[in-house]
Amino acid sequence: MGESSAKIETRELDAYFGSNKAVKGIDIKVKANHATAIIGPSGCGKSTFIRCLNRMHEVVPGTRVTGEVLLEGEDIYSRGTNPVDVRRRVGMIFQKPNPFPNASIFDNVAYGLRMNGIRDKAFIQEQVERSLKQAALWDEVKDNLDASGVSISGGQQQRLCIARAMAIEPEVLLMDEPCSALDPIATSKIEDLIFDLKNDYTVIIVTHNMQQAARVADWTAFMYLGELIEFNKTKRLFENPEEELTERYITGRFG
Repeated sequence: MGESSAKIETRELDAYFGSNKAVKGIDIKVKANHATAIIGPSGCGKSTFIRCLNRMHEVVPGTRVTGEVLLEGEDIYSRGTNPVDVRRRVGMIFQKPNPFPNASIFDNVAYGLRMNGIRDKAFIQEQVERSLKQAALWDEVKDNLDASGVSISGGQQQRLCIARAMAIEPEVLLMDEPCSALDPIATSKIEDLIFDLKNDYTVIIVTHNMQQAARVADWTAFMYLGELIEFNKTKRLFENPEEELTERYITGRFG
């Protein structure tokens, strides 16, 4: 992978909770406009790792990060870098859908725009519609935009959260097990959406579901006990893993 093609690169990335090191010396290059899956058993540091990629890890008291996270070559942890700006460029979708309960569908999507000081109503309207269309939700909610964001189904709520993240036009979308709380039909819609999103965004998805990683990801990283064990093209990692630990995990002979 060429130097210029890395959208995000980490160098010797460590992440701590107090004195406990949860992420250990990770070096990885994530290609632009691809979907990259992070797999591994519970507690191996997957979610902590992606929270380091938009400086959300540091929001938790007693945490710290060492090493570098380069977003298009610029270290997001360098002095003078505004974490709010980083999180605008690198959006996050959480495990459980979290629409704002006291806001309409429209206002949920418009929230980030207004927080960034945008007041042009026509522009906001345009961005909300564009984002809901990108999230494959527009046709389902366009006649009901004033309804509460929590009045729709769980799968629709998750796509609403994706639309909310996309409204401010980030460059990267981090997804932390976005389908784990959803039924199979809603999961399928999110997976189809990830295929489409790669055209405009770099997508990094944490998943427990290896079949999901195989379906949606171009590249897959396998983590274990905070370390990056293997990172390769998804087909190669699943069909011909280089590390014995990877093979044991993907064949279910783990532990």
